[in-house]
Amino acid sequence: GVYPIKVDSSSSMFRITSCELTVKDGVMSAVMATSGTGYLKLFMGTGEEAAQASEADCIPYVETADGAYTYAVPVEALDMGIDCSAFSKKKEKWYDRELVFRADSLPAEAFADGKIATAESLKLEDGVYTCEVRLDGGSGRAAVESPAALRVEDKHVTATIVWGSANYDYMKVDGEKYGLAAAEGNSTFEIPVTGFDWRMPVIADTIAMSQPHEIEYTLTFDSATLKRVD
Repeated sequence: GVYPIKVDSSSSMFRITSCELTVKDGVMSAVMATSGTGYLKLFMGTGEEAAQASEADCIPYVETADGAYTYAVPVEALDMGIDCSAFSKKKEKWYDRELVFRADSLPAEAFADGKIATAESLKLEDGVYTCEVRLDGGSGRAAVESPAALRVEDKHVTATIVWGSANYDYMKVDGEKYGLAAAEGNSTFEIPVTGFDWRMPVIADTIAMSQPHEIEYTLTFDSATLKRVD
């Protein structure tokens, strides 16, 4: 399949603006677009290795209709730093970069191997449950209450997420915006659970700073801890 994926770069001078991951016969590759047009080619390795490599081992850019530079690269693994050197058009030298292809940014349908459990695969009956949930991302200082309350209706799961502060005014899941579910107390939201046992990407808007600021997090719901309470 082909899926959108976020790619973190070690350098702001080599920012990946969009990327499509292709998975075929267990092998991953990606076509990624950069924010600028300053690099003629890439090499999957260090700059020192690139300087010794043949031209055939380098990856030239392909220019899109709107002028962006794209590169077709092999992807060794997700969530792991991968050496990638970029050859500067202006400086005519190789620069070391590191890329991380983020599994937590993939849509749920990318995990066809069953890593992501659903209400259907877990055979959850309609009702109310609790489930341990782990929050990752942001500055590392934020927290949510665990276990969280879950409601299952017709194979759809809704979680009540209670933050450790009252500093959030909305959340987003798959681009959909969810407002506060309670007017008082710590920030509380009711959001859909797209799957268990994977790092589900969410966005939370904090009002703790001088300006509201959206922060990317992931929530992992552990299916092994599900308990029915009604």
